[in-house]
Amino acid sequence: MEVVQVLPQDNYKVIVYFVDGAIKKYDVSHLVGEGVFACLQDKNFYKNNCAVLNGTLAWTLDGSYNKNNCLDIDPYVIYEKGESVSDPLEQPA
Repeated sequence: MEVVQVLPQDNYKVIVYFVDGAIKKYDVSHLVGEGVFACLQDKNFYKNNCAVLNGTLAWTLDGSYNKNNCLDIDPYVIYEKGESVSDPLEQPA
């Protein structure tokens, strides 16, 4: 399971696009403020550092987008627990 794109939302939900075409909305609010995820309390950090690293949803810790210096979430967890949604970027016909 590989993530190819992420779109952070204002409400600590992230739209996550998978290589197989699935699109999931994953709520990360339960992680905010917990342990290593404490940095997500800063909404600017949450939105501006959200990225695809290691084939999954991640946050770069220092802006370098180094796959070894990030927080990431297991893509299988996102796939299984995320809510299936339609593509919010898709233009109406």
